[in-house]
Amino acid sequence: MKLHIKKPTAKQVRKFLVYCLIVMAGNAIAAASSTLFIIPNGFVMGGTTGLGIFVRNLVDESNEWLVSFTVYAANIILFLVGAFLLGKKFAVATLAGTLLYPTFVSLFTYVNELYVAAHGQPIAADDRWLAIICGSLLFGVGIGIVVRVGASTGGTDIPPLIFNKFFNIPVAVSLWALDLTIVLIQLITVSFETVLYGVVITIFSSVVVDLVSPIGLRKRQVEIVSAKWREIRTMILNEMHRGVTLLHARTGFLQEERYVIMTVVSNRELVRLRKAVQKIDSEAFFTVSVVSEVRGRGFSSEKILLPLSEEKPADDPAAPAGEADKPKPQP
Repeated sequence: MKLHIKKPTAKQVRKFLVYCLIVMAGNAIAAASSTLFIIPNGFVMGGTTGLGIFVRNLVDESNEWLVSFTVYAANIILFLVGAFLLGKKFAVATLAGTLLYPTFVSLFTYVNELYVAAHGQPIAADDRWLAIICGSLLFGVGIGIVVRVGASTGGTDIPPLIFNKFFNIPVAVSLWALDLTIVLIQLITVSFETVLYGVVITIFSSVVVDLVSPIGLRKRQVEIVSAKWREIRTMILNEMHRGVTLLHARTGFLQEERYVIMTVVSNRELVRLRKAVQKIDSEAFFTVSVVSEVRGRGFSSEKILLPLSEEKPADDPAAPAGEADKPKPQP
């Protein structure tokens, strides 16, 4: 029996190539910011790059290559731990970022050496705040671009995902705590003033990431209008494990009765939800709103997974209804 593998269309190939280029560009921008502005000017930061800076300062301050070696080692170790605890699907989605970022760190470390050899000092060495602002902005833009398309840079993104899966700790909270911890432990090797600069860099870059990509402490309220509302509802309940509210509505042009699906997802889940909805119904009407606080099942309290076999079937508003089922006119 022969297996027939469906050949991807030209549009799918182009979309995948654009996705790869965006992921590469984001990792390159983030790596360039840290190796051209932050590391050579003696600053510290969070993430695996911060661990690399810590190891370099601890072992040999003149050897910039220790940073890229440490980033490689930390990314690979965290990737293996994540693949074991989070599964194969996570491993496939994170592999590119795990290898790309440290590769670009090595590349731009060499570029920085060429620049120092030609000019005698790193970029913005005479203006510390220029280096901090440029480094923070570029790092935030790079990470934001990667997260925006649903990819990951690996590294310290992985422990928060593990904490979220096993202890239900919000990803954004544990990510902030981990980055600040990495910055603070560098008090062992650098001055208190340098660590304060590191805190500023972490805050600035996080703000930029929050602006560029769907990430942060806020949540997204999504409303979806689709004729395939049953399939979308099932996907949200079974695959994303988020609650769903069905709002009875009537379309404005054709006057068709429909259910509007309303759900609230974390910021990192927004890209995944959008892609899943478009896969089910490419013509679905999809709106996103920012909500500042969310409490209830799935967010501030324990999640409950309800088997679909135990759910009460919802009436299809598009089907003919009896008089008792029709919406009551409002006085």
